Amino acid sequence: MEDKTFIYFLTASVLLTLAPGPDILYLLTKSLADGARSGIILACGLISGIVFHTTLVMVGVAALIKSSATAMLLLKIFGAAYLLFLAFGAFKSAREGKKISLSKTIAKKSLTSLYKRGVLMNVLNPKVLLFFLAFLPQFVDLSSDSASLQILFLGFVFAAQALIIFSVTAIFAGRVRNLILRKKDIGQILNLVEAAVLAIIAVGLILSKAA
Repeated sequence: MEDKTFIYFLTASVLLTLAPGPDILYLLTKSLADGARSGIILACGLISGIVFHTTLVMVGVAALIKSSATAMLLLKIFGAAYLLFLAFGAFKSAREGKKISLSKTIAKKSLTSLYKRGVLMNVLNPKVLLFFLAFLPQFVDLSSDSASLQILFLGFVFAAQALIIFSVTAIFAGRVRNLILRKKDIGQILNLVEAAVLAIIAVGLILSKAA
């Protein structure tokens, strides 16, 4: 791969990651609600989902899924259902008046659950799969014997820069969180915002058309 092509890819990747989208929007919301550490763990889950989709593109499974209307529909239904389930949980916490603590101690079980949430949010989202199926091959010589390895390499580069940007976003949101948490009822407000963000992402997924 030429240096110029790699620079184009990296620049495009950074700009796409920084653009307002479901992943970074939910990451920002979750970091404000639960702190930077939770945001970084969620980011690791989201990035694992990116690696999963990259692997599917590399081995050709992504193209097979795209060609199956049934597979795309089922993936979309499961993804939207999972997001709505998460939204309901956040809304329930807000209704119950769940308070958000300034304590930095988070149960290992909660962090594991948050990581799994990030993984499933991306794995069950066909829009992410279609994005990588369309994006990665543009920077690869598909006639080359090493095309699959080039796709895998670019996928990991995309994941690495996204993890850096997501982590910085989480840390920034965590700092802001410490400034606003002392306000009355802010915990309920953040839970409602989280529920709304998840519901919006789910509705967007349901209404999206398969490319």
